[in-house]
Amino acid sequence: MKKFKYSDIRESYAFYGTLIVLSLILVYFNHILGGIGFLVSFYLIYTDYKNRVKLDHRLTKEIESINDSFDEITRGAVFAVPFPLVIINEHKEITWYNTNFKRIIGVEDDILAQNIDKIIPGLQLPDNKKKYIEVKLAESHYRFYINRFKKETGEFNQAILLYGVDITDQVRLKEIFDDKLLSMMVLYIDNFDEVRQTAEEGKRSIVFAEIDRMISDFATAHNAYARRYEQDKYVIFLEKKDLMNIVENKFKILDKVREARFGNTIPVTLSIGATYKGENPLAIHNTARLALDVALGRGGDQAVLKVGDDLSYFGGKNKAQEKRSKVKARVISHALKQLILQSSNIIIMGHKNPDMDSIGSCLGVLEMVNLLDKPGYIVLNEVSPAIENVYRSLVESEIDFESKLIDSEEAMKLCDSSTLVCVLDNHRKNSCECPELLDITDKIVLIDHHRRGRDYIKNTTLTYLEPYASSASEMVTELLFYLTDKLEIPKVTAEALLAGITVDTKNFFYQTGVRTFEAASILKRQGADSIKVKQLFKDDAKTMMLKSEVISNMEVYQDNIAIGVLDQEIEEAVLIAAQAADDLLNILGIEASFVLTRAHGKTHISGRSLGEISVQLILEKLGGGGHLTSAGTQMEEGIEESIVKLKQAIDEYNEEDKDEIYID
Repeated sequence: MKKFKYSDIRESYAFYGTLIVLSLILVYFNHILGGIGFLVSFYLIYTDYKNRVKLDHRLTKEIESINDSFDEITRGAVFAVPFPLVIINEHKEITWYNTNFKRIIGVEDDILAQNIDKIIPGLQLPDNKKKYIEVKLAESHYRFYINRFKKETGEFNQAILLYGVDITDQVRLKEIFDDKLLSMMVLYIDNFDEVRQTAEEGKRSIVFAEIDRMISDFATAHNAYARRYEQDKYVIFLEKKDLMNIVENKFKILDKVREARFGNTIPVTLSIGATYKGENPLAIHNTARLALDVALGRGGDQAVLKVGDDLSYFGGKNKAQEKRSKVKARVISHALKQLILQSSNIIIMGHKNPDMDSIGSCLGVLEMVNLLDKPGYIVLNEVSPAIENVYRSLVESEIDFESKLIDSEEAMKLCDSSTLVCVLDNHRKNSCECPELLDITDKIVLIDHHRRGRDYIKNTTLTYLEPYASSASEMVTELLFYLTDKLEIPKVTAEALLAGITVDTKNFFYQTGVRTFEAASILKRQGADSIKVKQLFKDDAKTMMLKSEVISNMEVYQDNIAIGVLDQEIEEAVLIAAQAADDLLNILGIEASFVLTRAHGKTHISGRSLGEISVQLILEKLGGGGHLTSAGTQMEEGIEESIVKLKQAIDEYNEEDKDEIYID
């Protein structure tokens, strides 16, 4: 406390001044009385000053005494406090600690001047905004509150006081509540009708009774309650900890049901949607259903765990089984017809860098629009090398196709809220020829045969996504067939659709089912010429030499995977890479192939396989997607770095067992 100064008595100035003025008046009238007045005034002023000094001195002594007592109390409290305390400097070196801190870290030796990171490994001090950190020491959990002190003693110094609070009980209670969160699984028998039709009549009830028992036993083993609410659908209620055990075991129920034989001639496959995230039971159920939709959209025979926006996939390494029921195609065709008739105009688009399947399916939907006498257009920003031949056929035909082909700028001018936008051979917004159209109208139709990925278009009016189908062209051909009893389409459109099926099945070799040949027969009846279709795939001499160069320089990785590089950024690079990947599969012992090339400033990877290896799962790790036997992706990195990441993805895939988890 500062010493008393005369300036501290300024509040008495008026009183003192009054005394002096009165003394002067007395002097004027009587010198003796005036002198006495002055003496009295000065005496009062002196006495007041002296009393103030004494009072100030006494207060100072009392405050100093209190400070000394407070220091003693503080020191006693610091040493007696039941919390662990430690002080570190700006270099994270320990400058002081109490006995409780030493006890909780479990060391006997002196730890002064040691770095706290060695005492508590992984300790990260947060920024000034966060007031505490939580750490685990042995079996206990502590929350250390942070107090920073700054001082200047010659040079800048900082001291940080950490005092801990044992929150073990709180953490364990939270874990108990977390483990007991309501979780839900929705199960669906993918091929219920097929199994029922192919099983012997006397054994059908046995087959499904045994599946019922397996699912019930599976639920009981995980303390869950299972309920069948339709003949091919089940719902299972369980706690989160039990769901996590199922996740850890990678949904082994998928394998058990698939491998079971009770008189069924084809394997029974399940699709599962699961979650533990939701505000209430209804929200949890809706999320589980969404996860099931994703599993079905990816071909079935797999499980999907949905937590917020994160999707985790299990299974999906088996080829999607073809469904023989055509009811869905008929229903979709009727629904699409109604949407076309109710729209002012129809804009059709495939994916960027279009291939035969993309342009072929677009032409098929355009023909549906023409048959219904509605205005329709196809968005085509550039003629890629893959469709150059079919585009030439369109231009040379007698029908005016050129007026129906528009770019993105014109499409956005034609599009409004009453426009129907049809997306073909793709289900990702950013891969569409004109993604902006999807924001202009809410009338969207999606027709695709690729396994559904995470970033699919969600706000669709009608979705027809069938991963078992060979191509979008096959799906559109079926829709055309059910549109009218007397189907007549231009020969060039039929050939484009047949070319789309041909390119995606690699000449009817991959992903080919009964309905693929039925679609081809429909197109043949519409005048499609197989020789003309074959000519659409002819390559020039330069393309053949570049493919040969890729094959001659390819690398065999892990004995059965071929990796090739087309190190030329040319217009046909992506097409050549895809064709070269197909050709690499002809090499004895090669089960899968990947060809990398540069296109539009990015590294493009085309993946192909014979079915034993899922190139889709490998390339999904790199942000791509596709089918079990055909997939692709684009990467920002250069070719060399992309090869390294591709090999890492292959290694991860091979390290996973059949139903290993991977996260999107």
